[in-house]
Amino acid sequence: MYVEQLYTNCLSEAAYYIESNGEAAIIDPLRDIDDYLQKAAERNTTIKYIFETHFHADFVSGHIDLSKATGAPIIYGPGTKAAFDFHLAKDGEVFKLGNISLEVLHTPGHTIESTCYLLKDEQGTDHAIFTGDTLFVGDVGRPDLSSGNKSSEELAGLLYDSLQNRIAPLADNVIVYPAHGPGSSCGKNLGPHTQSTIGSEKQSNYALQPQSKQEFIDAVTKDLPAAPQYFPINAKINQQGYTSLDEVLKTALAPLSVENFKAEAEKGSVILDTRNANTFIHGFVPNSISIGLEGRFAEWAGSVLSFDEPMILVTESGKEKETAIRLARVGFDKINGYLEGGFEAWKNSGEKVDLIIDVEADELAMDLPFDEHLVVLDVRREAEFGAGHVKNAVNIPLSDMKNPANMSILEENQNIYVHCAGGYRSVIASSLLKRQGIHNIRNVNGGWGKIKDQSGIEIEKDQSVLN
Repeated sequence: MYVEQLYTNCLSEAAYYIESNGEAAIIDPLRDIDDYLQKAAERNTTIKYIFETHFHADFVSGHIDLSKATGAPIIYGPGTKAAFDFHLAKDGEVFKLGNISLEVLHTPGHTIESTCYLLKDEQGTDHAIFTGDTLFVGDVGRPDLSSGNKSSEELAGLLYDSLQNRIAPLADNVIVYPAHGPGSSCGKNLGPHTQSTIGSEKQSNYALQPQSKQEFIDAVTKDLPAAPQYFPINAKINQQGYTSLDEVLKTALAPLSVENFKAEAEKGSVILDTRNANTFIHGFVPNSISIGLEGRFAEWAGSVLSFDEPMILVTESGKEKETAIRLARVGFDKINGYLEGGFEAWKNSGEKVDLIIDVEADELAMDLPFDEHLVVLDVRREAEFGAGHVKNAVNIPLSDMKNPANMSILEENQNIYVHCAGGYRSVIASSLLKRQGIHNIRNVNGGWGKIKDQSGIEIEKDQSVLN
């Protein structure tokens, strides 16, 4: 028996490769399936099954393309309805894989169709459970992401029953393999590790402590942060199907000359620049949106870009394919090519360029007392803002800036100093502001991390947000 967790940091996502006696299964694959095919080929195994724990909301799964490439059936648990061929598993159904097996445990709560898969070793002993978004390390799946007619409270009640009746009775030494790790928006506050055991979770996970159903419902539905806006779109794509990634890449990896790039932009394609944020600010194609590959790229792309608008890319040399794949992972299929030669080609052709002025926190401290038109724009989340911010700062979370109307409180005659926690989000925000015609902006280098330690800047907290 061989089990490997295939973890993708920028999505906090875990897929799994399981193998026994020449047969393999993949659980919750990403849309780019080459790693799974390569691993099976290297280990001389045949992919026999593709298991899905639920309709994922935070990424587009590779179940359809992987099934076409291998002939392996796609398996979902009870309650699943989809627009493609799949095997609808029954609760308790057992799938043989070489000398081991996986048993279906229907665990509704995160979603109606949420299902865990219990791995039994060669002796038939419970070895590990693949919990999807039902159980994380230190947390559980949020109950407000499922489509359908059930409320968050109703789903939380189902989740309580699933945990108490299907998960908690397992032996303490059973390994817990969840679908996500720290940083994922599929839970409230996932722990720092990407795997655990049933015994450890019984000791430390608030959701598995002795409590009534109502106490559990109150705990898991309280203080849920706003889900990224693209989550319902991805869940729908996973349920209805999608264009083959190979087809997406054919268009996305078309090199565009400067003239053709300009023509595409004039036809309405959004310009997405994925170079490092610190590189972007020193020069970029006007009206570009900056989302650097170095951060939680796919998540922020899904949060601030439109799925209905075509886009064209500006990337670092050699990063074109990586950019397109990472965009496709969250459902962006309308990519009409990339700027051949990158930003240097644009600049060397004599085209106009734009830039963002970068300032240090001490410059903000010097300007604050004397500039009556100065506005500090904090683009962190509400909870971050509430825990401490510059006095009189304006808070527009970056995820809200997808809607231009939310930026209407800002005016061109203001001197706008933009910051986030460290600098990544503020560059995205600054590029969005420039697209709206607001150019008198400064990006505060180092963000809140530098501002809060700067003498002369008055700090306050917002208790209404914290409570």
